[in-house]
Amino acid sequence: MTTETKSVAELAAETKAAFDKKFDEVKAIADEALGKIAKGEDLTKSVKELADQAITGLTEAKARLDDVEQKMARKAGEIVETTKSAGYTFIENDEVKAFLANPRGGVRLSVECKAIISSLLTDADGSAGDLLVPQRLGIIAPVVRRLTIRDLLMPGRTNQASIQYPKETGFTNSAATHTETAGTTKPQSEIKFDIVTTSVTTIAHWVLATRQILDDAPMLQSYIDGRLRYGLKLVEENQLLNGGGTGTDLNGIYTQATASTANLAVVSAPTKIDVIRVAMLQATLAEFPPNGVVLHPTDWAGIELTKDTAGAYIIGSPQDSAQPRLWGLPVVETQAMALDKFLVGSFNMGAQIFDREDANVAVSTEDSDNFRKNLVTILAEERLALAVYRPESFVKGDFSDQITDLTS
Repeated sequence: MTTETKSVAELAAETKAAFDKKFDEVKAIADEALGKIAKGEDLTKSVKELADQAITGLTEAKARLDDVEQKMARKAGEIVETTKSAGYTFIENDEVKAFLANPRGGVRLSVECKAIISSLLTDADGSAGDLLVPQRLGIIAPVVRRLTIRDLLMPGRTNQASIQYPKETGFTNSAATHTETAGTTKPQSEIKFDIVTTSVTTIAHWVLATRQILDDAPMLQSYIDGRLRYGLKLVEENQLLNGGGTGTDLNGIYTQATASTANLAVVSAPTKIDVIRVAMLQATLAEFPPNGVVLHPTDWAGIELTKDTAGAYIIGSPQDSAQPRLWGLPVVETQAMALDKFLVGSFNMGAQIFDREDANVAVSTEDSDNFRKNLVTILAEERLALAVYRPESFVKGDFSDQITDLTS
């Protein structure tokens, strides 16, 4: 690649002179061609080619001049390294100069511009390298899971570190008819209450990021905030359903639910649909009618794909876009529920969630050695408690166990 180091002013003067000369040459060729056309004479192929080449050279010379004038506006008086364009190289070529000085028909010129063309792929001055940049799109977010368990529960709030509530744990019902005879003692019943305590737990996580990135890309900070909040909700969903109740874990609804004990031996060839219906009956007999069914998406798909002997779908039409329902109850699909398991219950009355601190995101430059390293710590956390008032109003089980027991 041929380069020259000179001032912008010198380069501008030189380029302007070359442009003026080229303009005069093109004008002369154009005047000659127009004169022949006016006289009705046909232009020879050599004259046409010469005119085309001259006009092309003039256009490129003008582009070169414009480029230099822009550089003068940006870097007046500076010393810059410039790369000769293909048009400039063509004008300065000795053979071209000689041809333009004494045009001859039937002569073909070839000027080597390979190095110049290659330079267009670089980021040097005068090249198109700055234009050949990747197209940057928005952040492509990963797939997120639909979260649904919280929506089933009765909401609540607290400003304490734990929740206490009295729970009936025993009832001896001695109610009976009684004589009106004076002095006789009426029957006595016994009701036992225990105080149940459920602690508020914290779900939290954090990431490190450079302060410059957050300053330069506010969109990135909002994206990180959203991803951190989603991480909290993802763990919350599993805790509300499957929390083990030990350590800092919530005592989840499925963990406390009552195992299905229904006997469906009278049902011929029982299916998952039958199992769900009898689980609903068991929950209803616990005095809290169920308001929802929780299934793994694969199990729900299996139910929806069940057909009768005529090949028709039992659960509605594939064209129906209504909310999934089974036996009149909404069906919640979530991967937080294990495959082959089910949960039926009174989510709105049998349990309640208490938010102590809503999900929030905090940014700190004072964590560890962040200040010295230009880093920030982004922390997301929430605090909540779960109270399951009536575990017997929730019925759980495995489809495979239920169906095997019924068909054995």
